[in-house]
Amino acid sequence: MSSVSASTSQRLTSVSRPMVKALFVASCLLSIVSWYTTQQGMALYLAPWFALLASLGVQSALLLVAWLIGFTKTKRTLLVAVYIITAIVSIAFSYASLYTWFSARERPAIVERRLYDALNSATGQAQELLAGAVSEGQKHVLALDEMTAAEKSHGYISRAQDADPYLAKIREAVAREAQTYNANYKEGAGEGLRYTAFDRYAKFARQSVVRMQDSQRALSEFRGNLKPLDSTENQLRSFRQVYDGIPWNEVKDALHTEKLQLPAVPNYADFVDKSATNQEDLLIAFQELFTAPSSRHVFAFGLAAFIDLIVFLLAYSSGPYFFGAPEERWFSAGAVLDSNDDQIFVRNFLRKLIPSPQGMARVEFSSLSPGEQQLCILLVSKGLAAQVQEEGKHFYMLDQEIHEHLVESLASPGLPLRATQRI
Repeated sequence: MSSVSASTSQRLTSVSRPMVKALFVASCLLSIVSWYTTQQGMALYLAPWFALLASLGVQSALLLVAWLIGFTKTKRTLLVAVYIITAIVSIAFSYASLYTWFSARERPAIVERRLYDALNSATGQAQELLAGAVSEGQKHVLALDEMTAAEKSHGYISRAQDADPYLAKIREAVAREAQTYNANYKEGAGEGLRYTAFDRYAKFARQSVVRMQDSQRALSEFRGNLKPLDSTENQLRSFRQVYDGIPWNEVKDALHTEKLQLPAVPNYADFVDKSATNQEDLLIAFQELFTAPSSRHVFAFGLAAFIDLIVFLLAYSSGPYFFGAPEERWFSAGAVLDSNDDQIFVRNFLRKLIPSPQGMARVEFSSLSPGEQQLCILLVSKGLAAQVQEEGKHFYMLDQEIHEHLVESLASPGLPLRATQRI
């Protein structure tokens, strides 16, 4: 004889357990969570009232279709297709909502720390350039002081060549300046025009060194006050003020280079910690998911998919409880044919069962009512019962699980059954 399948056995022995009610409640609670995240995601792009209605429709479809798949056997392919489509919509908007929620708390801090590192790097480069320029500037000051003294004592200093490009330019400038004066100003020792020019350039060099040293102190102070969690605007504004105050032309002259590679100022657009609109949040969520996914993207997407998956599994397993297993509906249909109550129908049917030589429950064909005959025919067609001939009589041999389910259905007598017991 055919035996009931494992899945059917489990369904028959579990549909009446109170745990199924808890599963149903859990599916409803998780469905509310999924609806809220879907609505929040839709609200990023749609009008609030439209997002509310659309999210209610999507989530209701998810829950109801999952219940239908659990107890119906017709058009399951269509129901699964509907569920997949609605689940994709729900997961997509739930992901956008969860990612935006996570980003609002984490992304600003991450961006600010990244900007902090970039500013530290740029400040370090600027300090290195200034340190080199100050050192060279101090050498220039010392050299110009010596040249001024030498011009006073010996003269003819502007005619000499110099290996230092900066000092060579000053010698040439002093010589050209002297040529513009009257020829009566002869070159030689003493406090002449050339001495005055060298002295003036020495003062310029001192002033340049002072300005570069001031910039050094401003950079050191900025670096000391810089904090990784300061806002992007404050960090960039403070850095820009210090950066713009550095005399870069004087640094270039002191370092003897025309094409000095200056530290790059971080671009504000690369360190924006907030989006301008909700629609931008939605676009950023999907753009980063497909181009540069991080652990935050994967976690938000996985959580959105997990919620809808659990909703489906819980609804799928608990839905049949409210509509009854197919076997329970067969019992009810047989009771209708006999114009009887379900439990009274089952009681009368059980009274006709007798044990077979093998210990299995069997019922004689001739003792069955019309409703009981239809029930047995269905059980045979589903492999839950078998026709046998023993002792010259025809019997229906019932599967052990069906027999157990029939007995368990009388564990809690209904009102009609209790009324017949009192008569």
